[in-house]
Amino acid sequence: MEIHRTRAKSRVRLDILVGAMPTKKELLTQPVKHIDIKQHNVVPLVDAMQSMAFSARDTARAASIYEMMLQDTDCGVILCLAGSLISAGLQKVIIDLVRNNMVDAIVSTGANIVDQDFFEALGFYHYIASDEYKYGHEDGVLRELMIDRIYDTFIDEEELRICDETTHQITNSLEPRPHSSREFIREMGAYLVKNGKTPAAGGKDSIVLAAFEKNVPIFCPAFSDCSAGFGLVAHLHDRQGKPSVSIDSGKDFYELTQLKLANPTTGLLMIGGGVPKNFAQDIVVAADILGVEASMHKYAIQITVADSRDGALSGSTLKEASSWGKVDTTYEQMIFAEATMAFPLVAGYAFHKKAYSARSGKQWSNILDQVPVTA
Repeated sequence: MEIHRTRAKSRVRLDILVGAMPTKKELLTQPVKHIDIKQHNVVPLVDAMQSMAFSARDTARAASIYEMMLQDTDCGVILCLAGSLISAGLQKVIIDLVRNNMVDAIVSTGANIVDQDFFEALGFYHYIASDEYKYGHEDGVLRELMIDRIYDTFIDEEELRICDETTHQITNSLEPRPHSSREFIREMGAYLVKNGKTPAAGGKDSIVLAAFEKNVPIFCPAFSDCSAGFGLVAHLHDRQGKPSVSIDSGKDFYELTQLKLANPTTGLLMIGGGVPKNFAQDIVVAADILGVEASMHKYAIQITVADSRDGALSGSTLKEASSWGKVDTTYEQMIFAEATMAFPLVAGYAFHKKAYSARSGKQWSNILDQVPVTA
């Protein structure tokens, strides 16, 4: 069964737009370019920000904490990703962190890992939207052209369906049993290698590939909320009650908790909030429930534009998390800033300070391979 993602039909009068509507090719011309922190030494800039105020000083302190986190070779670093980050040009930053042992595990939304990173690994791109499109006035036109808009970027819906179908094929290739999202995403990395979607074979680098090659586990606690979800739905429809593949969110939580038990000193680098933030913070409490008195996350940084006024998790402070026994307050820093501006500064600072020089990869996926298979 092939996936056919249906789309609501636009009410745009095509007869009026004939001759005026642009073509898809005309709109999808300028790919988003992923920023390369290796090419920009931000250390002098961030150091200067230490003597400023407000978010500048907060950003400088966060960069210093990330540097300390990496220099503490006992520390396991967990990167949390929420928001549309890969489409915005941050893919290469994350790849460089993985490949330089600056990240030991990733907890992310499914959209970042599947719809955006894996999508680009298949050979596709996100595109820059011109100003007249980013405010929504022409979304009806985009719908007719099968172009999806993510604020000021475009993604080709027809190419996204190929991504959907690829996850369907991967699902069909798996043993029919419950899997953690980490197990599924590892198979996505294996798919890229088997099908020549690697830089060595002339393809593109990706977070999924880098994590596969470096044994860095990736968790997506809400895994069905992305292209992989369409693949899973199609797979279940194919099976019609026969043994099938499913995603075990409990196993996700159990596996990530095992990392805390195996590596008591941990640090969080959180971009955005939501499910990835809470999932990673909660492993301290989960360890306690298992009868192990685990230490709070020793280091924690969060970059977010949310605040605490609406009571949502994304804007809750790290100090609040301390009241739950999740985060120590000695080395924690909130940065109330937009990720595409703040994240390259924090990551680039630690990279150019060579804070990772004494670190080796923790190979956490090897630990998780010992977790019993769910029947």
